[in-house]
Amino acid sequence: MLTLQDTFQSVKDASLDLAQIDNDTINKVLNSVADAALQKTDDILAANKLDLARMDEANPMYDRLKLTKERIEGIAADTRKVSTLPSPLGRILKQHTLPNGLELTRISVPFGVIGIVYEARPNVTFDVFALCLKSGNACILKGGKDADDSNRAIVDIIKNVLREYNINEHIIELLPATHEATGALLHANGFVDLVIPRGSKRLIDFVRQEATVPVIETGAGVCHAYFDKSGDLDKGAKIINNAKTRRVSVCNALDCTIIHKDRLSDLPRLCAPLIKSNVLIYADEPALAALQGHYPSDLLKPATETTYGTEFQAYTMAIKTVNSLNEALAHIRKYGSGHSECIIAEDKETTEKFLKAVDAACVYHNAPTSFTDGAQFGLGAEIGISTQKLHARGPMALEEITTYKWIIRGNGQVRPK
Repeated sequence: MLTLQDTFQSVKDASLDLAQIDNDTINKVLNSVADAALQKTDDILAANKLDLARMDEANPMYDRLKLTKERIEGIAADTRKVSTLPSPLGRILKQHTLPNGLELTRISVPFGVIGIVYEARPNVTFDVFALCLKSGNACILKGGKDADDSNRAIVDIIKNVLREYNINEHIIELLPATHEATGALLHANGFVDLVIPRGSKRLIDFVRQEATVPVIETGAGVCHAYFDKSGDLDKGAKIINNAKTRRVSVCNALDCTIIHKDRLSDLPRLCAPLIKSNVLIYADEPALAALQGHYPSDLLKPATETTYGTEFQAYTMAIKTVNSLNEALAHIRKYGSGHSECIIAEDKETTEKFLKAVDAACVYHNAPTSFTDGAQFGLGAEIGISTQKLHARGPMALEEITTYKWIIRGNGQVRPK
């Protein structure tokens, strides 16, 4: 019986084979995986149905877990998109010649083996494979038990395609959905070059604290939209509604609207589009007073201190009233997660100060945080949104899952004593 260490070794060995696969073959494989996903849609949905049957529909993760024919078509399209992107490998990042004649070139290369720890997100299985294959990385997937049937069906489809192309199928492996497998992956020193967690704050914190292999956080998204006293009401209503209701379970969804006190009289119109989606609002005293009588009473509650800093992942939003831009910035510094923040304003000076002062991976002016996405940024699929500052920040696509090495060419030079 194979052990987890056997699996890690097989993936490590397979990663070395990836360097021998040319970019044209990689693109053909990606398109074949997209074809297979569409051809096997019924099989994927049947497996996904088993997972969904084990989850309460009221669970915020249910929407992330659910696959549909349309979502699989979108996944296939994203996979094809990755095949059209330039290879991120072998790019010359820096090049110069030293006075002693040594020629130095810094080029992009794969990490090698990337481990992904994720929860009820079966689409991640396709995304990670596509990005890792295109960037020359092998991948070890550790999905949650909630999506295990879906993930296994997807990995089987991918492996079948790899066998058709005589490619080592161990360039992708799915670990058992157990805590023991998670622990083994996080301590797979010598086998795994990088681990990326994708999921709740609890999962991310656990991986960061437990891992002895390098980690890049794809952090939780506590996202804010600040409606300034110079904000355009029509733009604001559309931006807030889209950021909050487009898809509530994703990390770029809006959690808190911050409003300047001079615009409280406009708050009912600003929030009016949210009524259609039955968005529950937790408002501070000034905002609560402004909304009472204009927003459904059963969807309006007073905010508490614990309201702020919460990633709701539901049709729920907080509102905070501030006296100035500086107060808005202070609120974001205290409660934001460094993911995505937005200002709705027409005043140029205010806007530029916000864009400069906010410390987040993505900072928006007059556009919703819902655009924080690798595909929307033109990067193809993504592994996640990095909220840390080392190596990568924001959508982690092809370039972000490569590193570099130095090539030094000489002609007999030696270093003097």
